[in-house]
Amino acid sequence: MRLAILAVGRMKAGPERELYDRYHQRISRSGGNLHLQGPDLVETAESRARDAIARRNAEAESLIASTGNAPRIILLDENGKDLDSRAFAALIREEQDAGTDTLSFALGGPDGHGDALRAKSFRKLRFGSFTWPHQMARIMLAEQIYRAITILSGHPYHRD
Repeated sequence: MRLAILAVGRMKAGPERELYDRYHQRISRSGGNLHLQGPDLVETAESRARDAIARRNAEAESLIASTGNAPRIILLDENGKDLDSRAFAALIREEQDAGTDTLSFALGGPDGHGDALRAKSFRKLRFGSFTWPHQMARIMLAEQIYRAITILSGHPYHRD
């Protein structure tokens, strides 16, 4: 199964990018044993529309267009469900066992997700009730994907 991170905005060079790249590299090295590929980082530009609703809708359409034929989208959203790391790993395994070709995780722009993307998603998750910068959310998502891989493979990285 291929994993993808869909994000509004571009991650710039610097320590955040280096940390994201470190987790991406770890995922690439260890995910193959579980037949997991990626995660592909698909970045789209922030909308320049004047109002928040128009920006959300434009960004949603852009993210949807980037998914191709991959309808399994999980939104990272402040109103999503909290999962612990083992439950997140189980979710990835369930999707893989169900034959999902690509599982995408969508990070919206500063104004959130548009209605079209919400309608296409099958689940909403969140990183707790704190508000996180979008650059950090990418890193945290990459780390949780890596952690899920280690849980599924029995590696001791995760400790309960």
